[in-house]
Amino acid sequence: MSDPERQDEGTVHYDGPAGGWGSLKGIAHIYGKEWATPAVLQTLARQNKPGGFMCVSCAWTKPAHPHAFEFCENGAKATLWELTSRRCGPDFFAEHSVTELQGWSDHDLEQTGRLTHPMRYDPATDKYIETSWDEAFVGIAAELKALDPKSVIFYASGRASLETSYLYALFARLYGHNNLPDSSNMCHETTSVGLKKVTGSPVGTCVLDDFEKCDAIFFFGQNTGQNSPRFLHPVQDAVRRGCRIVTFNPVREKGLIAFTNPQEPTAMLTGKETSISELYLQVRPSGDIAAMMGLCKHVMARERQHMAAEHRHLLDMDFIEQHCHGFDDFVARIDATDWDEIERESGIARADLEKAADIYCEAKKVIGIYGMGVTQHVHGSQTIGMFVNLLAMRGNLGREGAGISPVRGHSNVQGQRTVGISEKPELVPYDKLRELFGFDPPEEKGMATVEACKGMIDGSVHAFIGLGGNFVRAIPERGKMEEAWREMRLTVQIATKLNRSHLINGKSAWLLPCLGRSEEDVQESGAQTVTMEDSLSMIHGSRGHRKPASAQLKSELAIVAGIGKATLPPNPKVKWDEWTGDYARVRDLIEATYPDKFEKFNERMFTPGGFYKGNPARERIWKTESGKLEITLPDGLNACGFADKPGRYRLITLRSNDQFNTTIYGFSDRMRGIEGRRDVLLISPDEMAKTGIAEGQVVALETDAEDGVHREVAGLTVTPFDLPPGCVGAYYPEANPLVPLDHHDCLSKTPAYKSVPVRIRP
Repeated sequence: MSDPERQDEGTVHYDGPAGGWGSLKGIAHIYGKEWATPAVLQTLARQNKPGGFMCVSCAWTKPAHPHAFEFCENGAKATLWELTSRRCGPDFFAEHSVTELQGWSDHDLEQTGRLTHPMRYDPATDKYIETSWDEAFVGIAAELKALDPKSVIFYASGRASLETSYLYALFARLYGHNNLPDSSNMCHETTSVGLKKVTGSPVGTCVLDDFEKCDAIFFFGQNTGQNSPRFLHPVQDAVRRGCRIVTFNPVREKGLIAFTNPQEPTAMLTGKETSISELYLQVRPSGDIAAMMGLCKHVMARERQHMAAEHRHLLDMDFIEQHCHGFDDFVARIDATDWDEIERESGIARADLEKAADIYCEAKKVIGIYGMGVTQHVHGSQTIGMFVNLLAMRGNLGREGAGISPVRGHSNVQGQRTVGISEKPELVPYDKLRELFGFDPPEEKGMATVEACKGMIDGSVHAFIGLGGNFVRAIPERGKMEEAWREMRLTVQIATKLNRSHLINGKSAWLLPCLGRSEEDVQESGAQTVTMEDSLSMIHGSRGHRKPASAQLKSELAIVAGIGKATLPPNPKVKWDEWTGDYARVRDLIEATYPDKFEKFNERMFTPGGFYKGNPARERIWKTESGKLEITLPDGLNACGFADKPGRYRLITLRSNDQFNTTIYGFSDRMRGIEGRRDVLLISPDEMAKTGIAEGQVVALETDAEDGVHREVAGLTVTPFDLPPGCVGAYYPEANPLVPLDHHDCLSKTPAYKSVPVRIRP
């Protein structure tokens, strides 16, 4: 389907645009439900502005010249969620056993409010009981001292600041391991590995100014309207000045179809919409490689026609000859791939792919955008390689107004990697760590998420510390993982609100409440600033001003330092107390460790729009094996890693409009027309007829991985939805038990949540 406005009336859908009054109603609903105080409005007024508070939700960049309200619906929900007046303290835990709470929904657990006191799990009563910070630090340290450091996992969720993340990674290495999985392992690790393989950089090449100068933007597998709504502002501006938008996504997501800007009074009063995508093509899940191959094939055909007619190149041959390695082999692969195979694997007609390729050819400057719809497949890394190939054909990399731009999820997930959260020693400047702290960091590669999960299952992992997040709920193979989790000797969770991961405990379990980013963080030297890095590699300072939810809360940095100090032997160069007392000292350490990225860190952290950490690929410096941009050949046109079979479907796991990662704010997936429930199976009317199931029927999904393991999610209500043939949709994280642990991207081991082999059981 190439017409963005066309909608199958026989399916559940939303008739309105992204934004508009619907977004304001969504914010108002959460405001009422969280009982947030009027002071939250002051926080929202400062959100994502220079010198203000940086959103805890998505990682989209913050402009130098912000709008009057520089927050989106989901960003406002995240702030209201954090500043709720509800409290979850010792009295609550005295009334409810952990076993009872395991039966509560994700939404209801978080609705109990902000955690207020450090808690210790008591197996005898099956309840959390209040403890002191000193007791917690000493108790955790005692367990860590008794364990082999290489059997301990330090997980980071992507929320923690650069300062906290730097000290957390330092603590891990001083303790003796590189077991530092983070949330990127479950979403954009494919970028960190796959993009780095071809460009030499693990991050995108674009900055915000590029979106003011591009002629076309190609979106693959990125749901802007729900996952990064503030991005719609530069997209809308681009469309208004004539930029052409082409979108590839199995799901018709409203944000890239039509947008009413809530900050434009005339549009709000008149209901005026901006049409976003000129073409919206519903590619099959995992069919992006085929779609990109079709684009490249037509571009090559246009190149040959151009040469024959005008005796000059359509391709940027200067760029290709100077900067690309392997291009001739790629042209041979293009010529050897036939259109029938491209159409079959992509699910898109040749004529539509040629229309999209014509838009690409006619644009002088093209930006490529992608999200987890690309990264979460068995061959997601190869899809990224194909996207780079397409952009390289006309030199759309490393120049103004063009480039590749993955849109990350959590607010500092990219930044954590920048300051040392990595299981790979070769990515960390060990020479600087030796010089600064007088120790020899461990050389052995650590465990990322999949290896950590396997270690828990086989018994080689004995402890887990979680710096935020909801790890148990976010990972694949949930049933087996919860069973193994309880066998660990130590589990520690640092969090703002209660979630399911806090209810699956090891033999010794601690729940440590921390400050939210919107709250004032006062230490010995006064009010503190924290920093983070956005999707476009800009560094921003953030300062909270709200009164903390409890006087008992500590900052994430103070908690990490407290455990570190209690665990490790004294080292005159490791100054936990001084670092806790003044975060500027930690920024000095970051600058000393990464001087090329953080020059004058403390001076520049409140630069309007952030300061750019730099990216060699943006300057056309390719830190690859060949020293050039690598043009790669995919193994095939299908990224899902399994064959089609009768009765087998490709499951896409989805997030709703009322959700951020595993946090469920409510039960309104407004922009898909689904209200009041999450236990649904989304499937096209044609596939319903083929399968013999009816709307409203309750069915189960079973994994069809042919590995001898039975995995099932039952109780799903059949809901007609506009999807390509051969696929179904269900919500994340509820559908995670269907995902095998070994079903992941081949290079990065990112779980392949966007194409899981399943069968429907009526």
